[in-house]
Amino acid sequence: MTSLRTPGATRRQEYSAATKRALIDAAEELFTAHGYAATSLDAVVAGAQVTKGALYHHFTGKQDLFGAVFVRVEDQSALAVAQAISGVADPWEQALVGVRTFLSIVREPRYRRIVVQESPSVLGYEALRQQEDRSTYGTVVEIVRSTLFTGSWTIDEPMLHTFGRIFFGALNSAGASVSVSDDPDADSLRVEAVIGLMLAGIREIMESGADLESLTSSELWRADPA
Repeated sequence: MTSLRTPGATRRQEYSAATKRALIDAAEELFTAHGYAATSLDAVVAGAQVTKGALYHHFTGKQDLFGAVFVRVEDQSALAVAQAISGVADPWEQALVGVRTFLSIVREPRYRRIVVQESPSVLGYEALRQQEDRSTYGTVVEIVRSTLFTGSWTIDEPMLHTFGRIFFGALNSAGASVSVSDDPDADSLRVEAVIGLMLAGIREIMESGADLESLTSSELWRADPA
């Protein structure tokens, strides 16, 4: 195990942190290669070169360990998107770069196996949503905020999060589809094109000066009697 020196930490604390990292590293590799059900705790401790007692010092069991792996994969994915868009000045281009980066991430074996395939059944819907709210969803909301606030629309937080939830849901669904596709490169390009068209449509409406309240009025959906 590699010990990373932490300012102010005791040698015991550093060893404990290194042990926990080693367990998560080994579990991530095994969960990615074999899946949750086929991965034993014996294999994890062997891969981390620690005792099972050390594992139970940090985690209550396999599900808890999987949760830690999931959190790290999600956090690292959100950070990768945030870093990719940080140098992009135009908010609309920023949104497309974020989408492109996310679609690249979902094609990674660890994301496909741990987040897309395994996490819904292992962690359950509520735990999954709580973690997404803490990491990837927050990134999506900030991207949505930067695009919608470029125009003259006045959007309150509930409406912003409605936009965010819809966009996040569409992106998650598309990402899951890409991750298991027989031709992920082609499907990724299709998803990017469709989302690009959606963003272009919103941008055109905003730049036309259309009033948001009139666009959301029921009059918009009423059939023309003529």
